[in-house]
Amino acid sequence: MASLGRHIIVEYYDCAPEALNDVTHIEKSMEGAAEEAGATIINSTFHHFSPYGVSGVVVIEESHLAIHTWPEYGYASVDLFTCGESVDPWVSYQFLKEAFKAAHGSAVELKRGELALLTKKDFDIQQLRDEKSTDAGEPIRTRDIWFTERDDKIALSMKHNGKLYDQQSDYQRVEVYETQAYGNMLTLDGMVMTTEKDEYVYHEMITHVPILTHPNPKRVLIIGGGDGGTAREVLKHTELEEVVMVEIDEKVIEACKLHLPSIASALDDPRLNLIVDDGIKYVNEASDGSFDVVIVDSTDPVGPAEGLFSVDFYKEVYRILSTDGIMITQSESPRFNNKVFKEIYQVYRSIFGMDKVHCYLAYIPTYPTGMWSFSYSTKGSAHPLNGFDPAKSQAFSESNALSYYNGQIHAAAFALPNFVKQMIDQ
Repeated sequence: MASLGRHIIVEYYDCAPEALNDVTHIEKSMEGAAEEAGATIINSTFHHFSPYGVSGVVVIEESHLAIHTWPEYGYASVDLFTCGESVDPWVSYQFLKEAFKAAHGSAVELKRGELALLTKKDFDIQQLRDEKSTDAGEPIRTRDIWFTERDDKIALSMKHNGKLYDQQSDYQRVEVYETQAYGNMLTLDGMVMTTEKDEYVYHEMITHVPILTHPNPKRVLIIGGGDGGTAREVLKHTELEEVVMVEIDEKVIEACKLHLPSIASALDDPRLNLIVDDGIKYVNEASDGSFDVVIVDSTDPVGPAEGLFSVDFYKEVYRILSTDGIMITQSESPRFNNKVFKEIYQVYRSIFGMDKVHCYLAYIPTYPTGMWSFSYSTKGSAHPLNGFDPAKSQAFSESNALSYYNGQIHAAAFALPNFVKQMIDQ
């Protein structure tokens, strides 16, 4: 042996894009490539980046295997570095070529650590052991696999144990991850929608604020909300006579029933009229003044939700509201999506009136910046604070064992930071 290690620099071309964007598949493939070559795995760490791309490394006792993928080009770059003669990196090369369905690949092998240039040193090996090693000095195998939602300025990463659901619907990529910190997590096209641990903040605040301030709510329409959390909270108001929910993507409903049952618990409730259809179409066809509260529980203004952020749609919502009707929407993060946040309030005020549109805030750890906003737009005399009964809201919160909403939170949510006020009033 003339060198300490063999380093193969690999490029794979015309790979299957879905394979290169599946972090779990890549983790299993990289670990399989290491084991097939005879390596001993110590640790693996992988990150999936939204909307696409995976980076990761498998640390082996004999060195490492590292990867970064560009699914949009069907391209993957891989480093295979092995020490000694016991592991053959070319076995790993062939294994990964098949795993990624590469049309062709190229590789260059380098010798690392030329023995003729090295002098062996003496040292006490016992001083180098740490908590990642057994008493005998053998490595302890660990595993890290991460989901990362990012743009060019910020990112959110969550460690998970793999995917529980992964389907491409007619509208978007629907995935559920088993995260270690937030329980099962729903993502759509790589964006976090909801998690088991913090979902109650969003769902309680988008529902109880309008229903508890409407003078006599009887009919509620939910647009979107396929995870079921908004419907679950709405149905806690037993005085309601009709609750209609229109969700365009049945795959979202399926995924949440299977893997987020605590959120989707109301989707089979006989009191809920669940319609799988286009919410825009439903609103356009609904009768004038047919609903007291309309909750637009949409994703960000991309993909299937893009039409829910149009002036024409909100005019139609205004039309179908009753005399004292209230429209509630999620209105993005004032810290993160500044442009859309400002535009939303300009549009609502042009339809409902300057003094009829109100912003309120809640704090959701897994949404960009943690600060999230909701809009409260009223057609008639309803108001989020004037005439608000904190004792009634507090009693409702306690009787339903709510986790976030209460009378004090309701009032406090409308106390806006100065920078948010300035953005809305510009």
